[in-house]
Parts: sequence; C-alpha cells; structure tokens
Amino acid sequence: MESDRLESPVAIKGIERELICPACKELFTHPLIIPCQHNVCHKCVKEILFAFEDSFADGGSESSNQSSPRIRISASSMDRIDRINRSGRKRNSLTPRSTLFPCPSCQRDIDLGERGINGLFRNFTLETIVERYRQAARAAIAIMCDFCKPPPQESTKSCMDCSASYCNECFKIHHPWGTVKAQHEYVGPTTNFRPKILMCPEHEMERVNMYCEICRRPVCHLCKLGGSHANHRVTTMSTAYKTLKEKLSKDIEYLISKESQVKAHITQLDLLLKETECNSERAKQEASQSFEKLYHVLEEKKSAALRAIETSKNRRLEKLQTQVEEYQGLLENNGLVGYAQEVLKETDPSCFVQTAKQLHVRIQKATESLKSFRPAAETTFEDFVVDTAKQEDILGDLSFHSNGLEIPEINEAQSRMYKKALISWECPGKTESADTYVLEYHKLTKEEESVTWQKTEVCGKSKVLSDLDDDSSYAFRVRGYKGSICSPWSREVIMRTPPAPVFSFLFDDKCGYNNEHLQLNPRRTSVESRAGFPLLLGSERLQVGCYTTLDYIIGDTGIAKGKHFWAFTVEAYSYLVKVGVVPSNKIQKLFHNTHDVTSPRYEQDSGHDSGSEDTFFDSSQPCTLVTLGMKKFFIPATPAAPKDPASRILPLPSCLGICLDCDRGRVGFYDAGRMKCLYECEVDCSGLMYPAFALMGSAAVHLEEAVTAKYREYHDDI
Repeated sequence: MESDRLESPVAIKGIERELICPACKELFTHPLIIPCQHNVCHKCVKEILFAFEDSFADGGSESSNQSSPRIRISASSMDRIDRINRSGRKRNSLTPRSTLFPCPSCQRDIDLGERGINGLFRNFTLETIVERYRQAARAAIAIMCDFCKPPPQESTKSCMDCSASYCNECFKIHHPWGTVKAQHEYVGPTTNFRPKILMCPEHEMERVNMYCEICRRPVCHLCKLGGSHANHRVTTMSTAYKTLKEKLSKDIEYLISKESQVKAHITQLDLLLKETECNSERAKQEASQSFEKLYHVLEEKKSAALRAIETSKNRRLEKLQTQVEEYQGLLENNGLVGYAQEVLKETDPSCFVQTAKQLHVRIQKATESLKSFRPAAETTFEDFVVDTAKQEDILGDLSFHSNGLEIPEINEAQSRMYKKALISWECPGKTESADTYVLEYHKLTKEEESVTWQKTEVCGKSKVLSDLDDDSSYAFRVRGYKGSICSPWSREVIMRTPPAPVFSFLFDDKCGYNNEHLQLNPRRTSVESRAGFPLLLGSERLQVGCYTTLDYIIGDTGIAKGKHFWAFTVEAYSYLVKVGVVPSNKIQKLFHNTHDVTSPRYEQDSGHDSGSEDTFFDSSQPCTLVTLGMKKFFIPATPAAPKDPASRILPLPSCLGICLDCDRGRVGFYDAGRMKCLYECEVDCSGLMYPAFALMGSAAVHLEEAVTAKYREYHDDI
C-alpha cells in the first residue's frame, strides 16, 4: 500500500530541452506561467523586468542590460528596450497601471496586468517533472533524513504536508497512527515540496476552483464575481481537468501512432543535413574563388602602383644627385671652381682667352643658379596617392544579393520626427521578407565629401532613434537581411528634426477651463468643442449679426526662457480654431474677453465681409494667435503679409507645430510634417509664456505624444 502512494518513476530521457528556462538556459527553478503560456523561472522574470526598467531609465544603454549574469538577453530583446515601459507612468493618466514583460520564448511583449509578477501562477507540474529529472541525474546522491541524529540515515519518503524527508523510523515517530499527521500525504524522497492546495494569486485566501476559458488560467469565485474575469466564460476545475486531459491524451496518442512518419521525416532531415553540408562547402569554394579573383586584381594594382612609385623615385634621385654634384663643383679647389682657378694661372693671353670664354659661360650659369635655387625634382609623392574611398564603400556593401529578397521602402507617412525619430518601413511585394534589417542614417551637411553612415540593426519594421540633433536634416535608408543574404538599399528618404527641443505639457483643466463647451479626454491630451445647446441658446438672443465667443484653454506648464517646440493636430471637421501663445500677465484678460470674434460670414448691416474685423481682432488681442478652420491655415493680415486675401490662405497641414524663441522674442508656426515654417512674428516674452488654444463650433485639437517604440501599436489600436 505504501508503495502504491509513492510516485512511479517516469521516462525523462530526451525531454531535457523542455525543462530548460529560455532566459537562463538552466533547469527551471520555481517556474511561472506567463499569459502567453510559456514558462520562465521566477528569479529570471524579476531579473528581466529589473534589467529592462534600468535600461529604460538609462535611455536604453547596453551596459545597463547586463545587470545580472544569470540571464542572457538576446540581441532581438536588446532591440526592444524602448518598448518596455509602464503605461501608468504617464502624467495624470487614468488608465490602470500594467507591466509589460518581454517573453524570451515568443519574443513578444506580454501584459502582466496590474499585479505584475504577483499575478502569475507557479507551474507546480513542471516543477515536479524537473525535480524527477534532477533525481534521476543524481541517483547516486541520496536524500538524507531531516530528523535523524548524526549520522543521518537515507530517507525513504517525504511528507508533502510537513515539507520534510524521513527515514522509516523517524516517519513512524513523527506520524503515529491514530493522529492527524497519519493522514498526511507522502511521496518518494524529494526536495520539491509544493502546496497541497493551489491558491489564487489575486485573492490569496481563496483556492482556485474554476478555469477561465478566455484567459486560459485557473481562477477563484471572487475573480468571477467582481474581479477581472467577471464577464469571461468559465468552467469548473474538474470539467477543465477532464477536457484538457482528454485533449492532451488524444494528441499524445496521435503523435505515437505517427511514429513511423516521424522516423521517416527524421531520415529525410538527416539527408537534408548532409546535403546542406555539401552545398555549404560548395558555396564556400565559390565564395573563396570570387574573393581570390579580387585579391588577384588588387595584387596586380598594388604591384603596378609600387613599380610606378619606385620608377619615379629612381628618376628623381638621379636628378637630385646630378644637382648635388654640380653644386659640389662650385666649392673651392673642387670641380668647376677648382678648374677655373687652374685656368687663371695661365699666362699666355691667347691660350687663356681660348679656354676662358667657354669657362666664363659655365661660371655665369652657376652664379645664376645660386641666385634662384630650385631643386631638380619634387620630394613629395602626392600624385601617387590611391583614392580608395569609393572602392571601400563598394566592398563594404559586398554581400550575397538575392532577387527573392524584396527591397524595403521607408514609409514617410508613418515615420515622424518629434522628441525622438520613428522610422518605419514596409515590404510592398509578396516575396519572402527579411529576418532582420539594417537602418543607416547620417546628418546632411554642406560638406558632403566624407559621409559617415550610422548603422543600427533592427528585428522589426520600425526603429526609434534618440540621438539626432535639433533643426537638422537626416538621410535614411534601410536594407533587409535573411541569414547572409541581403537586399539592395532602399531609396534614401530625407527628414528634418524639430527646430528646437520638444516642450511637453498637457491641457490645463483648471485655469479658465469651460467644461460646458469644452471636453477633455482623461489624459488631457485632447480637447473638443461641441456646438450643442449652449451655442444655440446663446445665438437665440442675438438679433443682428452672429457674434459669439471663443472657448479658450491653455497649457498647464509655462516657458520662461530658451527655445521650445510643440506639435498638435487639428481635426479636419473643425470650424474655427486659434493657436498660439499667451503671457501669464494677460491670461485673465484672455478668459474675460467676451465678444472676441465675429462670424466669418457676411453681416446683414455691414455691407462688407469680415476681413476688417479680423484685422481689428488681431491687433487688439492679449495673445499671439493664428486662425485655423475649415481645412485652411490663415496667415494674419499684417503690413508684411500679401494684400490679396486669397494668397494668405494655405491648406491646413496634417500636423502643426509652434516654435517659441523667448531669447529672440519670436514665435513661428510650422508644418510639423515637413518642419517648414509657414508664418513667424514677434512676440513679447517678458513674462511666463503659455501655449494657448481657442475653439468655436465643432472643433478638436490633439497634442502630439512623444515617440516611443509602442507609438505605432498604440495608434493602430485606436
């Protein structure tokens, strides 16, 4: 009977790879079940979260990712550092806090929920199998009794309730018949003691008794009544146990019945392994021959260049040596001077004249050469410098090109420049896509002779860059890699960074905020004006014209000095929106200015349109604003602006930006998509400056959010 209660040995040979943690590459220790149904050691989960949080805080530096020697983070996980942050960190966010965990098995970012690591179940079944494997691996090492007096005896069983191991004698002493302990559950000798009842991690005093079919995890009755599983489809634990066990048994039986087919596949794979070896050797030989040809060409070019340099050197040395000998002849008692001195000793006039005439000509030439000394040959070899810059670029791009790997294209619509740069690309064709990509970029300068491309390897189809300079243009290109095969470079795309550092703020929901006319989203990044009953009731009291008021809202953070830039989008359906800046000393005047705009339509009694009123409005307002609306951007009527009203109306950009330079006292309004200035004017920056917005009728403004690696996923969900 006792032996019936002991665990029967299991065949554990060949299952080692199933018992290895994907993070630490060692046998599982207290494995946790991730929501994606993969298993990771409890310690590894904590270390991975800490490592990526440190990387996020340090700006994604590689050194911060090596915080623990236990975990081995892959290169693809390193590339996803920017995607690991907590949604609850955003200022004034009303969304629940959740933790993202980069699963080392499926390489996806898994949401662990509000409780994070505390909401994960331990996989006790896997833990038991690992313990059996460890016992089989150390069969020669016995588990000793925990209660024997020295020397301890070898244990024969372990009590799961007491979490201890006993020999036969000690077990009888501590579990006497007729007592409660006699009913304890005992197994064979083990060091793996798991709890008898599986408790709910969210409600620690409740045992799990149901199975959520949506989340695929055990839950308790409180989770179903009012917790996160309230609206989910659940079943009883016994039903889930029976169903899953039947499915697993059928799947195992099916695999066993296909054993001959599996063996045939293994045989085929063995042949493919040998064929791959042969083909790889053949490819190596062909690649070696190609490089040998290049070596031969380079050796010939090298020999020819060295021969040319040697020939030029010998010719120059010969000329210089001849010149040296000539000048040595000018020395006293040497060469030409010595010969002339001997000629001067001739006393016969006729003989002297006969010899001295030719000698005098030579002496004159030597005298002239002294006055204008010039070496007979150049000592520099500048004409023999080999320019290999282009060849180096070509050799740098030398790789295995494949027609089956399509050329990626940078998507300018999805790419954007803001606090960071988000570069996105796609493969438009249906051919085989790449496994990894290499994104290169460089800053455009006037000196384009020596361009140094900065390179980064990416596993996905987008990359966030944070090391770009403000007010600069950059060129980007990307290519795909599948193993050692790469595609050609994509077309270069030029994008410009904001003209100044990005200024972050939210809409102020307190100072002058009119909640009857304006509606803010919970994160205070969007404001909407609704033309509802309040506007109709206000218009009902008007008999002449169509005067109404603008609803103003400002940013919650002011600017005291420096140069700053912020961007936003205006919905296409917006009737009238004004954007700009307001000094702190004029905010009260701004919100108490009642009749501050006229309708853009004709008035019944004026006889002319509203252009004059706009001029009066712009000159009398306490803040600097430009008008937007009806998909148009209106340049203010100033002396420097065109007189023709039509030329002052521009199409409304998809994204607008404002650049405030407090030091120069200038404010500019930009097309933020192209970073092109549409209008700039002077502004009084003597006080604290706040971003200002005004809406009338149906209109909406959305502040641009900081670029992160989650930006595209967030907006795709929207």
